[in-house]
Amino acid sequence: MVEVRKGTRGKEIIIEENPLSRWLFSNTNSAWIWLILRLYIGYTWLTAGFGKVTSDAWTGENAGTALGGYMSGVMETAADGVVAGWYATFLESVVIPNAVVFSYMVAWGELLIGFGLIVGLLTGIAAFFGALMNMSFLLAGTVSSNPVMLVIAMLLVLGWKVAGWYGMDRWALPKLGTPWQVKRKG
Repeated sequence: MVEVRKGTRGKEIIIEENPLSRWLFSNTNSAWIWLILRLYIGYTWLTAGFGKVTSDAWTGENAGTALGGYMSGVMETAADGVVAGWYATFLESVVIPNAVVFSYMVAWGELLIGFGLIVGLLTGIAAFFGALMNMSFLLAGTVSSNPVMLVIAMLLVLGWKVAGWYGMDRWALPKLGTPWQVKRKG
């Protein structure tokens, strides 16, 4: 059934959701699936981040060294056309000159994404930033596990309402609300 109604900012098209999508993305009975995916990808991010946060070449006295070395390899492959031209320009003009800052961002970002996914706190937001990092690695030409992690992160973003049910989101989301909720006066 398709319904068109006038909204506050134009027409709204309401299409009834199919039962599988409704169950996966809105029913807490599907939360165990999201828990398995969250723990898998969260552990992967947490261990990668912990390794970087405790590494001198990422966040210590020599911060930026590891990222600089990685970027050198990426720029070599960019010359072969493996990396998109616009992304190579971004890396060359923004990331490489600020390698120390980006080194801290990557290390702590991975750790925080992993923590958020494992404990189920702000799961959709953590998954979004995980997907953003996976996409960045893919654009830099690093395949590895990034495609699988990107797909899982995108699914977690879609399932944000129930993905953290077996986690802190069960209590945090009702307290925090959502940006589009209208607060009712007393």
